[in-house]
Amino acid sequence: MIEFLQDLADNPFMEFALIFLFAAILGGVGQFLKQPLIVMFIFLGIILGPSFLDIVQSKENIHLLAEIGIAILLFIVGLKLDLRLIQSTGKIALLTGLGQVLFTSLFGYLIGLALGFGNLESFYIAVALTFSSTIIIVKLLSDKKEIDSLHGQIAIGFLIVQDLVVILVMIVLATIGREGDGSVIEEVGKTLLYSVIFVGFTFLMMRYLIPRVSHFLARSPELLTLFAIAWAVALAAVGELIGFSGEVGAFLAGVSLASSPFKDLVSGRLTSLRDFLLLFFFVNLGSDLDFSVIGEQVPSALIFSFFVLIGNPIIVLIIMGFMGYKKRTGFLAGLTVAQISEFSLIFAGLGLSVGHINDEILGLITLVGLITIALSTYLILYSHQIYNLIAPALSIFEREKLNANENQDVKKGKEYHTIVIGLGRLGSEITKRIENERENCNYFGVDFDPNVVKKYKENGRDVIYADIEDPDLLSQIPFENAKCIINTVPVPESAKHLLLKLQRSDYKGKLYLTAINSIDKSYLKDLGAETVLMPHQLAAANFYNEYLKPELDD
Repeated sequence: MIEFLQDLADNPFMEFALIFLFAAILGGVGQFLKQPLIVMFIFLGIILGPSFLDIVQSKENIHLLAEIGIAILLFIVGLKLDLRLIQSTGKIALLTGLGQVLFTSLFGYLIGLALGFGNLESFYIAVALTFSSTIIIVKLLSDKKEIDSLHGQIAIGFLIVQDLVVILVMIVLATIGREGDGSVIEEVGKTLLYSVIFVGFTFLMMRYLIPRVSHFLARSPELLTLFAIAWAVALAAVGELIGFSGEVGAFLAGVSLASSPFKDLVSGRLTSLRDFLLLFFFVNLGSDLDFSVIGEQVPSALIFSFFVLIGNPIIVLIIMGFMGYKKRTGFLAGLTVAQISEFSLIFAGLGLSVGHINDEILGLITLVGLITIALSTYLILYSHQIYNLIAPALSIFEREKLNANENQDVKKGKEYHTIVIGLGRLGSEITKRIENERENCNYFGVDFDPNVVKKYKENGRDVIYADIEDPDLLSQIPFENAKCIINTVPVPESAKHLLLKLQRSDYKGKLYLTAINSIDKSYLKDLGAETVLMPHQLAAANFYNEYLKPELDD
């Protein structure tokens, strides 16, 4: 049977037909077992790869499709990115990313030495453990609709920082393996110079050319979509060409179109294409895993995997807690680094090619990658449930005393007409309207981004740093005499907890919850919510009343 399948796979068309067939079957099995498709597609690559059926023959074609899928994925992320949020999370993303790379490398190196590996081998293992998969994390966060959340944006930020670090490290090592020591500084300097030019060119295009081109092409949605794909892949190719990273190039392409009024149209049309092409990324990743060289490395792989799964999130928790973030934000962001990256395998392959490590070390890193990617997927998918179980134990990572003192100073002896929970895009617009149109209507704000809280406080507003999922949230806010509470956080479970707490507290004012779709709205209505806001409907109604209706009446 296996020989028959291998004979069929000699024909590229039949090879891809078999890949699609096995993907559909394995995906169905995964859905029945309630396992994520990402894990199933990685196993699909293993099953179709040389270790088992050996059906994957067109490696170059699959790798090319995988790279295009990666470019589309990062392009969509950049397309949806809020530049204001980048400014507010840039510092934490940079410090967390660099801090995690530094401490993971240090502890990983010491563990390698303790297990009997040499200095150079321990160095390669340690560095490989520091990098997390941007592709997998972005896909998981997208599926959970948490890309726009604070922890999602912070995670994307420090994953991009990691990508930049690994690119620089690989440039240095490749140069050492290829040339003499005298060319290292020159190569790194050249790449940094190209990077500055690349970023500058992208933003000049965003400022002067892209708006005009996109408006012209928008007459044909198909042509606009084609342009978006071309722009994403082109900048990814330029990024690869200058040694800057194709991922970052595609990401910048998305950012350059993020201010376009057509971004939602482009994003919607590319989502299905992204999911289809990412199948090839996971097939490519799984088919590269070679189990024949692992052998005696299994115990060491388990130890390193435990460190990545537990140690990396703790490092992020410590750094973010020190910077004043809540334990929930630190925990959810920390789980995104609980696996190693496809870059780790590329990095290890580079070390093998220049003669720094052998096949056994490459096999060890490969096995750690398989274990951590598979397990961390479940950790991220069930992150909120896990957090609810261990939240009390995470308090040691939070600067609770400082935050509690700040909150007490705000609410003493004051009453508020309105309480706004969540000061993101919707919440900030609501508070802006209150400030501009109702001078006598005072409000009280709640947010779990310390940068947002700091900004409001600098403007003289009463805002506290709190999390909607905190069990003691109501004890931190003066809700008893408030006429209305507006929750702009569109997470059904969080809204449910708030609703039930207020019902038990016999709150008499009005409560406004937020949902992003009709299913969530019905869910909250069934729990007893009187009013559920849907931002897209509100925007459409406002547009109709303010712009379209006057035109139609004329």
